[in-house]
Amino acid sequence: MKRLSRLLPFAALALAFTAAMPVGAEPAATRLVADTSQITFVSKQMGVPVEGSFKKFDAQVAFDPRKPEGGTVALQIDTASAGFGVPMSDAELPKQPWFDAAHFPQASFQSSAIHALGDGKFEMAGKLTIKGVARHVTVPVGIVAAGGNYAVATGSFTIQRLDYKVGDGEWTDTSVVANEVQVRFKLTLAGFGPL
Repeated sequence: MKRLSRLLPFAALALAFTAAMPVGAEPAATRLVADTSQITFVSKQMGVPVEGSFKKFDAQVAFDPRKPEGGTVALQIDTASAGFGVPMSDAELPKQPWFDAAHFPQASFQSSAIHALGDGKFEMAGKLTIKGVARHVTVPVGIVAAGGNYAVATGSFTIQRLDYKVGDGEWTDTSVVANEVQVRFKLTLAGFGPL
């Protein structure tokens, strides 16, 4: 009985907290729809643009477009899934000079601030980590409703591959493979709140 009397104040507090929450205050979980999402990268090889992609990635999104400053976005990319669709090149990308997938199986992005720019456009600042090297990036993102509770987030930004040691050793020669790489993404999100 003594034990029960000690628990009663905690139970009362929990009930009061639950009662104070407005109905529908818990947002639906937002999840990535992988089969209709894509992350691509474009680099120049001998001056010719070549497009590759990552086949495996995941994201955790906690983001209310009406209150973006309180949101967070985390993205994990399987570096071994990078490819250009050319077997010989695809076999090289996971190796040490490039993504070194054996030691660094994931690249990641973790947001630190999200700002609304109006008209479905946002600016997302955060840390991009590739091969253990973390750099601050700012990513412009556009979000449009896609019917039901779906939304599509798109954007692109440019990085310098040598900042992340992608293309080490003999591949640091930027006349063969350019230093600049454009990253593009189209992420379909389910359970997204109204814009």
